[in-house]
Amino acid sequence: MPVRSLDGRVVVVTGASAGIGAAAARLFAAEGAAVVLSARGAERLHAVAEAIRAEGGRAEALPGDVADPAHAAALTALAVERFGGLDAAFDNAGTLGALGLVEGMALADWRAVIETNLTSAFLLAQAQIPALRARGGGSIVFTSSFVGPCSGLAGMGAYAAAKAGLVGLARALAVELGPERIRVNALMPGGTRTAMAGDDPGWHAQVAAMHALKRLAEPDEIAPAALFLLSDAGSFVTGSALAADGGVSVARP
Repeated sequence: MPVRSLDGRVVVVTGASAGIGAAAARLFAAEGAAVVLSARGAERLHAVAEAIRAEGGRAEALPGDVADPAHAAALTALAVERFGGLDAAFDNAGTLGALGLVEGMALADWRAVIETNLTSAFLLAQAQIPALRARGGGSIVFTSSFVGPCSGLAGMGAYAAAKAGLVGLARALAVELGPERIRVNALMPGGTRTAMAGDDPGWHAQVAAMHALKRLAEPDEIAPAALFLLSDAGSFVTGSALAADGGVSVARP
């Protein structure tokens, strides 16, 4: 039987009800991990967990809001209670939020995007670090984006600020936690066919044209990059912003 890269590991995945999070949860389970899944949509989240169990994997689902400190703590507690500890986390939950120029953006809309995309990572990491330390080390991956760290798009100021902030947070944590064998990285996907990207073919075509590969990714193409960062294959990678972006960060019209 081939060796699986996450055998015996316990991994939290947020934003796991669809898109990149669901694809990653399925991949991590197939690679031997027990997964603890979070998302706001309870029905879809439980369906992902059930599908993993139907394939012989181990999964628990805990619906909730990642911007709620109690939910962040409960996810780690569930991993410890149900599976004995925590080895890694894919803190992937995010939202585009309200789009519009910064000049006219309501403060409530700004705060909602920052809280879901950036503050949630802070809260999750705070809850996860002691559990990772108790296992003698581990790995955290935040889902950033090409928007913010690499490119600016009009109307996406809050999203760009949050996603760039995740790269900065990952780098700071990498330095703080490196001596304890806890690695922290950011993953920067390119345009990906998810619910967040909508279903407008014209918009998809416009975004695809920005990429060197001239297409959007499927979620199953992004999940292996997260697996690399979480697994021992990425054992000497920390503080990085890994682009799995179809060349959008290097392409020019």
